[in-house]
Amino acid sequence: MHGKTCVLCLLLLLAMGLGSQEALPPPCDSQIYCYGDLLHQVQMAKLFLDDKEFVDMPLSMAPDQVLLSFEELSKAHNYSIPRQQLQKFLAKHFQAARQELEPWTPGDWKDSPQFLQKISDTKLRAWAEQLHQLWKELGKKMKPEVLSHPELFSLIYSQHPFIVPGGRFAEFYYWDSYWVMEGLLLSEMPETVKGMLQNFLDLVQSHGHIPNGGRVYYLQRSQPPLLTLMMDRYVTHTNDIAFLRENIGTLALELNFWTEKRSVNVSSGGKSYVLNRYYVPYGGPRPESYSKDAELADTLPEGDREALWAELKAGAESGWDFSSRWFSGSPNTNSLRSTRTSKVVPVDLNAFLCQAEELMSNFYSRLGNDSQATEYRNLRAQRLTALTAILWDEEKGAWFDYDLENGKNPEFYPTNLSPLWAGCFSDPAIADKALKYLEDSQILTYKYGIPTSLQESGQQWDFPNAWAPLQDLVIRGLAKLPSPRAQEVAFQLAQNWIRTNFDVYSKKSAMYEKYDISNGGQPGGGGEYEVQEGFGWTNGVALMLLDRYGDRLTSGAWPALWEPHCLVVALLLSLLPSFLPQ
Repeated sequence: MHGKTCVLCLLLLLAMGLGSQEALPPPCDSQIYCYGDLLHQVQMAKLFLDDKEFVDMPLSMAPDQVLLSFEELSKAHNYSIPRQQLQKFLAKHFQAARQELEPWTPGDWKDSPQFLQKISDTKLRAWAEQLHQLWKELGKKMKPEVLSHPELFSLIYSQHPFIVPGGRFAEFYYWDSYWVMEGLLLSEMPETVKGMLQNFLDLVQSHGHIPNGGRVYYLQRSQPPLLTLMMDRYVTHTNDIAFLRENIGTLALELNFWTEKRSVNVSSGGKSYVLNRYYVPYGGPRPESYSKDAELADTLPEGDREALWAELKAGAESGWDFSSRWFSGSPNTNSLRSTRTSKVVPVDLNAFLCQAEELMSNFYSRLGNDSQATEYRNLRAQRLTALTAILWDEEKGAWFDYDLENGKNPEFYPTNLSPLWAGCFSDPAIADKALKYLEDSQILTYKYGIPTSLQESGQQWDFPNAWAPLQDLVIRGLAKLPSPRAQEVAFQLAQNWIRTNFDVYSKKSAMYEKYDISNGGQPGGGGEYEVQEGFGWTNGVALMLLDRYGDRLTSGAWPALWEPHCLVVALLLSLLPSFLPQ
């Protein structure tokens, strides 16, 4: 009965919080890692350059003992502990961050995977071999203590080793892992992929969804839902139907989370449509960015702070933390204070779910369950209708995020073409429209990669940064179309991105999470932390492009064909026949 009462209390708190913004529950129940005076005093003292450092530190003793010692110390200093005393407290009660993880070399790593032979350019082939080597540097496994004494760690236990993004991101992350897995499969490492998949499936079983990342402070927010696609890539590579059959119910459970917790009704033309959004109704500053969130909210009335913190968490759930994409149209539009992620129906989220529904239908058909296959086929059809009615713009030839209060957001984001990548469209003339949209937006004039947006807000998911997964959304979206023109533009965009990655690697011997494309390719910037090296999804996308286009990509000087103005001219010439009389 006690458990049921707790659940009822939590639901009541959530319901109250939606109205008052003062009763939202914390992101987890740890009074050390998620909320409470200890977290507040340590983070606001700014003992570390990065707030994430503290919440990744394991405890040296039981949480109750740590909290009791802290309470005594706090009382002795009138609840405002001096910085030096806080440092001594941490040295006694905590261990250095990330000690619970140890290096791991994947057992299925091997020299010279076959895809390398597809790469004609000798410099690119040598570079691809080095990228293949990086999987060994990014491999991690958890120490046994994380399982035997979980209360001492912010890390969420995972049974199987995994590949991390790199840098400050030393644990697993949900949507990063999809592009990592694509790269691992090209590196012929299906067992590593299966272990990572099993970790995610276990999380769905225990939590009902996959958290943003592998820490307790991420528990109540997810990330773009790509688990079903991960399973599809693994099964396509291995034909492991037994694994699919064993876990199909867990895949359905994860999609149910998005249906039950992240749906929103949108009305248009007298009809109502159900689509999805990012939405995290949990309170307090994000523990891993605590001081920044607290200071950001300082200028707001106290009653508005919880609302902002919930919107920031929703922004983190989107994977785009942060971007002008989530800002309101207020005069302070380039400020994080105007973040309102939950008021936006994003194109990419709904494209990902549309694709997942199609894959689930295919999975159930393959497993002989026709009724479930039909159900998911119907869900996809409903979503396709909603995408067309609410997000599609026929005049511009693309899909656009829908602001629940202000209508379509006309700004360019690579995600405006994500339904192409997801195969979630029905218009046979979509190729010409998509190419015209890219040309009208002047995206093809960018020589070093596709920009994340055309807004320069200072946030990392805006201009001038370019990110590997967003390149993939556009490039593969175009490449899959039955249009030679679209396929050629896809190749040229791939050449641009590979050249940027290769040139930066040649200078710095590192791969980065993002790149600045404004003045020659270089490591990206902006946002809440320094640019990180590694880097899981960048490596994965590079390997995918080298695999697809290895016989054509070059490492040398930019040929005239790839100069921005030539790319645009080539596109216009290719479009010319469609305007001539037949």
